[in-house]
Amino acid sequence: MNFSLSFYIGYRYWRARKANAFASFITIFAVSGILLGVAALIVVSSVMNGLEGQLKQRILGAVPQLTVHSPAPIDNWQQQVVKLTELPGVVGATASVSTQAMLQSPTNIGAAQVYGVYPEQEKSLLSATRNVYSGDFDTLVAGKYRIILGAELARMLDVAPGDKIRVLSGDGVVYTPLGPVPSQRKFTVVGIFEMGSQVDATLAYVHHDDAQRLMRQTAGEVKELRLYLDDPFNAAAIAPKVIKQFPTVVTTTDWSDTYGHLFGAVKMEKNMMSLMLSLIIAVAAFNIVSALVMMVVDKTTDVAVLKTQGLTTSNVMGIFLIQGSLNAVIGLLSGVAVGVLLTLNLNSITHALGISILGAGQNLPVQLQLSQLTWIVVGTLLITLVATIYPAIRAANVQPATALRYE
Repeated sequence: MNFSLSFYIGYRYWRARKANAFASFITIFAVSGILLGVAALIVVSSVMNGLEGQLKQRILGAVPQLTVHSPAPIDNWQQQVVKLTELPGVVGATASVSTQAMLQSPTNIGAAQVYGVYPEQEKSLLSATRNVYSGDFDTLVAGKYRIILGAELARMLDVAPGDKIRVLSGDGVVYTPLGPVPSQRKFTVVGIFEMGSQVDATLAYVHHDDAQRLMRQTAGEVKELRLYLDDPFNAAAIAPKVIKQFPTVVTTTDWSDTYGHLFGAVKMEKNMMSLMLSLIIAVAAFNIVSALVMMVVDKTTDVAVLKTQGLTTSNVMGIFLIQGSLNAVIGLLSGVAVGVLLTLNLNSITHALGISILGAGQNLPVQLQLSQLTWIVVGTLLITLVATIYPAIRAANVQPATALRYE
């Protein structure tokens, strides 16, 4: 196929004034549809990426991302921590212990997951340590029985720093003639953290040694290690590599066991929004079919003359493929430009219009990903290319003898 000839003729047909005004209208409509669809897909995808990233930071920054469980105490767990942090994708590792407990204040009672931590090790790893007010994780000192609560949990219990609460653990139950008695101790609230998510109502932190005493475990023994990852979504892939680092049999759990349904719902919503907006692009792209079919009908005589002068079938197909692709590229490039500009200035635009989607003073989280932008561009080009194939084949099948019979 002589591509340069097909491109030249296709470009001339594309820029020439259309004899059929309705075909011109459909072409403009198709290009505008691609522009709006691509721009909307970029904006919505970027906002959904931002919301997912914010959710990941607010929830997965406060809960164990990957936890190693050993049936027996881990020998030289400090050395094991060093080995684990050398694995690709692992940011850090610390000793951990946790229990489900009931927290009782003078006015109310609530349930929470209580984590025992070493504050000095968690300082640079745990996001909750950077979101504490009215206190600090450094105040968690072994033997002092101090606790840091989530903001919503503290509000439900109606407590503030300095108040005392009773913590009852389901681990370390003692059986007496009167029945099982849960392990319990009084803790002093020394801080409140707020991540802005549901973990604020379900999490509490105490010193690792105090948690062991509460659960009636041997002090100093470590049976759990919690790992922090550069991308928590890779926890399932990293888990087998972690297990291989231990000489004994260990098991692992990750954040998806407790919060997987939430992120699954977010992912499904993100995919459905992308599918809906992709259908807008598909509808606009297939409007090109209508415009090109009208163009083929308009140019049937011209095509027949060109074929009598030696233009091959592939050359004729190329002419109409080029013509349809030029419309698609214009819509695509315009849509990318508009979408990127709107995405980068979305919060400024909403503020100027007085629109508050997340509430007063809150900005929409926006995360524009180059890989996603590339997929949008490639996908749109493929859809529009498929849309031009039928009109191009119809034009290529024009028979000169039939088309010029009455000319």
